[in-house]
Amino acid sequence: MLEVADIVRQGAAAYRAAHPLLPSQQRALRDIEHCRTAFFGGHVAQCDHCGHLHYAYHSCRNRHCPKCHTEQTQVWLAQQQTRLLPCPHYLLTFTLPAQLRTLAWTHQKIVYGTLLRCAAAAVQTLTRDPRWLGASPAIVAVLHTWTRAMLYHPHVHLLVSAGGLTAEGQHWRTSKNPAFLVPVRALSIIFRAKIKSALARAKLLDCVLPSIWQRPWVVHALHAGRGDKVLGYLARYVLRVAIANSRLETFQDGQVTFRYRDNRTQQLGHVSITAEEFLHRFLQHILPAGFPKIRYYGLASASAQPNREQVRKLLQTSQPEPPAQPLKLLSPASSEEPLGPLCPHCHQGHLHIIETLRPRRKFPP
Repeated sequence: MLEVADIVRQGAAAYRAAHPLLPSQQRALRDIEHCRTAFFGGHVAQCDHCGHLHYAYHSCRNRHCPKCHTEQTQVWLAQQQTRLLPCPHYLLTFTLPAQLRTLAWTHQKIVYGTLLRCAAAAVQTLTRDPRWLGASPAIVAVLHTWTRAMLYHPHVHLLVSAGGLTAEGQHWRTSKNPAFLVPVRALSIIFRAKIKSALARAKLLDCVLPSIWQRPWVVHALHAGRGDKVLGYLARYVLRVAIANSRLETFQDGQVTFRYRDNRTQQLGHVSITAEEFLHRFLQHILPAGFPKIRYYGLASASAQPNREQVRKLLQTSQPEPPAQPLKLLSPASSEEPLGPLCPHCHQGHLHIIETLRPRRKFPP
């Protein structure tokens, strides 16, 4: 199957020579190129039934690699489903205007962080107002920087509970209007004002045309049912990148073709671009090192676990959020030996690691 790594191996050298890259982009290209190769080392496992030797190279574990993090994504999804409050939810989407995309690209940490914080703060401003909710909801915010065609389009998805805990922590309150959580037009105005104030504090306001503050900003709100399906949707962006290997179709004569589904028409489309343009689009979505693209506010924050348990009692549920359980590690003297993965050769025995392969990395002198 065609992979992003194949395109990186053939086109990355020419792209590096023609374009300056950020350290995070350099690291992503290197890791993707060498993922599951001898560069990262590996191990040899032997079947305890047929004696088959199985060689496996380690993954790069870079959060922008299409081949990594499937297991971590499932773990995150399972954790969030456990933390999800048993109530209706809304999916809110805050989009950064096109006029601010250049600023976002040149000041990624500042603008991306501002986008996440201001979106959540705008929601909290209105939900604290007794006219709409008068309580604190649970908010899970996920940064998303691409369209399905891999174009640069920074926006934030917020999964927000359709209700919240009052300030004194004794009552669960639902929205005053059953048709919506908060008015979207007011949300857009507050969001715009908070972004402007944040950019002013960061001394970036002079980089923005004043007319942008007079235009309406795009905020969408959709009812998300109980929130579980939206969590599954968000999980696709939590530890994944702009394109999955399964969407790649061909890579011939320097041209890459991939498919996507149009958001408006839901029709399947195809894009054919040069390898250079493909890498350019891909690298636009490499986040700065250490930048957290998922953030939690209100009742969803880590410090709010006691409040979430209180909410579950108020909503008359019998399943309190379980505390995180530490991993059980077996001591060398333990009589319990965990079974390894099933042997791919005989499908009867289990694989056990017998040798570790050291990484074959070449460092500059």
